[in-house]
Amino acid sequence: MGEFNARSMIRKRKHFRWLSRGKKRQMKKLWRMDPLKGAPRGRGIVLKKKGIEQKQPHSGIIKAVRVQIVKNGIPVTAVIPGTGAVKFIDEHDEVMLEGLGGSQGGAIGSMHGVKYKVVAVNGIALSELLKGKKEKPRGGA
Repeated sequence: MGEFNARSMIRKRKHFRWLSRGKKRQMKKLWRMDPLKGAPRGRGIVLKKKGIEQKQPHSGIIKAVRVQIVKNGIPVTAVIPGTGAVKFIDEHDEVMLEGLGGSQGGAIGSMHGVKYKVVAVNGIALSELLKGKKEKPRGGA
């Protein structure tokens, strides 16, 4: 229990937490319900682009994509963050998804049914594409 023991204490707490029956049940339920199965990110194929109307009292169209996750084939809806970012994403592109960060893995604000955001397209970060630092790779031989 020394001055620099915090890291090992945190690691031990994470390990021993799994000995609790309640914690084990809670985590198994989370993995069963979560399309990404507990992973922080997931790859998917874009099925279609769509606009989602916001919940009251906000008005506007949220740019989103319908994505089929590669590892289990579950389709989810993901928002495309950033102005003009929708033009960098086409159908059948491979995108990287991340959780939006809502409470208990839920939606945020006026976006109903949207729990994920797109962070990369065909292996290139969306932020890099928006800044113009990188170009999206061209398909073809």
